[in-house]
Amino acid sequence: MMDEDILKDSWMPDEPVSKTIRNKIKAENGRFWAGDNVSKYLEEGDKQKLIEELTPKFESVLDSLLIDRENDPNSNDTGRRLAKMYINELMAGRYNPMPNATAFPQEMSDAYTGILTVRSELKSVCSHHHQPVSGIAYIGILAAEKLIGLSKYTRIAQWCARRGTLQEELCNNIAREIMKATGSNDVGVYIQATHGCCENRGIMAHSSLTQTTVLKGAFKDDKGTKQEFFDNIKLQQEFAPR
Repeated sequence: MMDEDILKDSWMPDEPVSKTIRNKIKAENGRFWAGDNVSKYLEEGDKQKLIEELTPKFESVLDSLLIDRENDPNSNDTGRRLAKMYINELMAGRYNPMPNATAFPQEMSDAYTGILTVRSELKSVCSHHHQPVSGIAYIGILAAEKLIGLSKYTRIAQWCARRGTLQEELCNNIAREIMKATGSNDVGVYIQATHGCCENRGIMAHSSLTQTTVLKGAFKDDKGTKQEFFDNIKLQQEFAPR
């Protein structure tokens, strides 16, 4: 009996992977708010482990909502689907590193020095109610010594958006990451989006639209650059697919 007691006391279940990662973040004085990226603290296979950990927790939520997971065929595997959706889709920007944005130097004597304006579709999640946020980001930049591929602007914007955030924070995050990727100090970001927390609950306003703008460098200080950026946005909105 004594040997069995010792064996029982010495055996401990594996620690949840979320706790292991959380302890690692705290040990490094890191932050893990809803809008933060925590990918540098994850090891290979951790995302799948998080999905496995989350699945029974989402199932418990469904149980508390009195949804019959056993006999309702539409709810049989909903807990796992929710877990996969959060980790791999809705909040993928938290768990994946920033997309590789290879920069190309502008070394030609006739290097482009004008404004580039890119229209990027966004899907995000409000960190207050985890309701969907859908919108468009218009990213303007004065070309610096480095250029990145056009698709990379959208990839960076979507990476910033795929997490729990507020639109004001998202606007700032996109501007900051574009500046880091390009080395340009002259960046503008304008976002217009609809919010599920306004449409699906509360005021139930299905015609609501929220707009936010962040202007850096010449986009803030030079009236001509600022005006051209907003003129470009109007042109893109006019000819955008309906």
